[in-house]
Amino acid sequence: ELSLLDSSNTIFKLLGPVLVKQDLDEAKATVAKRLEYITAEMKRYEQQMQELERRSEQQREVLGRLQQELQ
Repeated sequence: ELSLLDSSNTIFKLLGPVLVKQDLDEAKATVAKRLEYITAEMKRYEQQMQELERRSEQQREVLGRLQQELQ
């Protein structure tokens, strides 16, 4: 949406209950940083999930071996 605007448009940022004027370039930079942060967090969580799945699979294998040994 910000890419549709030009320098003649007024942009406001919500700070608590107050709307404060913000520069277009600053608003674009803020949104870009937020998207970068969100993307990095998603990647981190995906890696964490993969690691937990790998550990879970290892534990299943250990459990299966122990069950076979007990039989």
